[in-house]
Amino acid sequence: MPSTAAPVTPAQVRQLTVDEGSAGQRLDNFLIRELKGAPKTLVYRIIRSGEVRINKGRCSADSRLEVGDVVRVPPVRLAEKPADQAAAVPAREFPVVFEDDHLIVVDKPAGVAVHGGSGVSFGVIEQLRRARPQAKFLELVHRLDKETSGLLMIAKKRSALTHLQDQLRDRETGKTYAALVSGMWSRSRKVVDVPLLKFVGSDGERWVRAVPDPKDPQAEQAKRSISLVKVVEAYSGDSKGAAAAAGYSLLDVTIKTGRTHQIRVHLAHEGHAIVGDPKYGDFEANRLIARGALRFDRMFLHARLLRVVHPATGDTLTLEAPLPPECEKLLAALRRPAY
Repeated sequence: MPSTAAPVTPAQVRQLTVDEGSAGQRLDNFLIRELKGAPKTLVYRIIRSGEVRINKGRCSADSRLEVGDVVRVPPVRLAEKPADQAAAVPAREFPVVFEDDHLIVVDKPAGVAVHGGSGVSFGVIEQLRRARPQAKFLELVHRLDKETSGLLMIAKKRSALTHLQDQLRDRETGKTYAALVSGMWSRSRKVVDVPLLKFVGSDGERWVRAVPDPKDPQAEQAKRSISLVKVVEAYSGDSKGAAAAAGYSLLDVTIKTGRTHQIRVHLAHEGHAIVGDPKYGDFEANRLIARGALRFDRMFLHARLLRVVHPATGDTLTLEAPLPPECEKLLAALRRPAY
């Protein structure tokens, strides 16, 4: 019986010269684009090992590329995607909150990945490129977890991409999320400043944990992470009603750093997991709220507000995405202000 496995691209060293279209890009993003189909874990591993070189010198994932740089890419064996698999990516537009010649900001639905990889064939960016074949350049400025809804920036020019990513790196961009958590969040708890550490679990999945103790053996590897928290509304517990006995709190969380799973881990570390979080949440509570009368089966985390300096005009853009209908419906069912 003939094999249906995808053919494998021959592995060989490549020397890639950076052109104007890639100037200013981070090395990791450059390689992710060049090594189509390569897991991100592989990309970061070959960078850390020193197998990737810029002009024959060692480099890091955040190294910025310049025109004329020569990037050495080590042999990487990748299964080629059949032509019909690329054609299987559906063309899809997403609700546009803002668009001009430099930038698109869409309101991403929950349950949709921002890009393909890690078991996901395609995401927002692949579907948008398919829907806009005439677009010469479309690149994600940042990421949102698959389970998170809300504002997502996509650059239409290389200059816009580097400008906006610089703002994110320098913490000059304001991103505020709406999060519904279990329990009563103390109004006096306004800042969560706890380092976070990424690791790969025994299940092969990417995880993040809080490292509050400086004596922790891995404390030096953890990165400082800051979240600002404000209580918007609280819902008192009622075992006979819709709310859980411990109640719920609707929070506005503004991130001052952009770590992986930052909000989810910070809030869970404080004892207030996000409702519906499948990774760091209360699994039994999630099951009950998904299967009960409320039928809420997603994570309640929504990127609702974005303040960014326009990469071309210098004007400050303040963009908002309203809560999705399923989130509003849940809040209406819980609405019993506790204080």
